[in-house]
This record gives sequence, C-alpha cells and structure tokens, in this order.
Amino acid sequence: MALTRDFKETIQRRVRRDPAFRRALLREAAESMLSGDTDTGKAVLRDYINSTMGFPELAEATHIPPKSLMRMLGPNGNPRADNIFDIMAFVQRHEGVRFQVKTAAERQKRRAS
Repeated sequence: MALTRDFKETIQRRVRRDPAFRRALLREAAESMLSGDTDTGKAVLRDYINSTMGFPELAEATHIPPKSLMRMLGPNGNPRADNIFDIMAFVQRHEGVRFQVKTAAERQKRRAS
C-alpha cells in the first residue's frame, strides 16, 4: 500500500515537533533491520532523514553522495552493512541517542531484577 502525500507530511510535521517520536522512528528502523525486515527499516530511516537533517547533510557527514544515499534507502536499494552502520552512527549523534543491542535473555534478566 502506497502512502499518501498527506500521510508523509503528517509524519514530517510530527517528527519536527516531537523528540520522542523521532527517537521512536530511529529505534523502529534499527529494530526492523536487525530483525531482517530491511525494507521497513530503510523506509522508516528514510522518513526520519527526510524530516530532520535531509540527505545533503547526511551525505556530507558520511561522505556518500546524496543520490547514492537515496537509492540505497529506496525500495530497491541494497545498502552495504558499512554504509548502514555509518548512517546509523550519524543519525544517533544527530539525535543525541545511543542504541545498544541486547539479547532477549539479557532483557528478561534485567526485568526480573
């Protein structure tokens, strides 16, 4: 199902005004990619980038041309792992967050404590 322009504009407005929503988008992008749903991860990451710094700023930070970034995060894109890690490192710095990967067992142990 294709998203309408109105929906995308609504997302962009919310991203610009709601820091918790921005962080949730980044988390969703990371979790989607780590769980193997790279299409969703790329789409969510693309929405975040379009709504915040834009591809030119990301390109300057990652030394990857803007058009290459747009293609790799597009529906048919196939980004290399090192590019995804560079992108995620920059957007985390930009947002002032740092994600950590934990196993399900670690999460359950921490909840039980």
